[in-house]
Amino acid sequence: KKMNWINLETETQLNQIIEQSFVKPQAIFKHSTTCSISNVTKSRLDRYDNTNSRIDFHYLDLLRFRSISNLVASQLDVHHESPQIILIKNGSCVYDESHMGIDIEEILEQ
Repeated sequence: KKMNWINLETETQLNQIIEQSFVKPQAIFKHSTTCSISNVTKSRLDRYDNTNSRIDFHYLDLLRFRSISNLVASQLDVHHESPQIILIKNGSCVYDESHMGIDIEEILEQ
């Protein structure tokens, strides 16, 4: 079992994620495929089985979708980092963490 990511690739999806956050917390993981820290972080998150999670986990490839990444930062008023996890509830960011500080247990506690 492992993380079942939902790919985030369009502005429409981002808007839906923000809408959905009023119903269920939404997490966005910003991943830089060329960054070793980001790869380590992703492999740690990948080990989490989110089948019954109360959070939806979205995966954003920073290098392919830089404009979406910029939108995330501006719409949610979150300083851009990479790698970065952002947790959204009720339309706004309630938690963000970057680099080695990213921890699945901390995300679930929020």
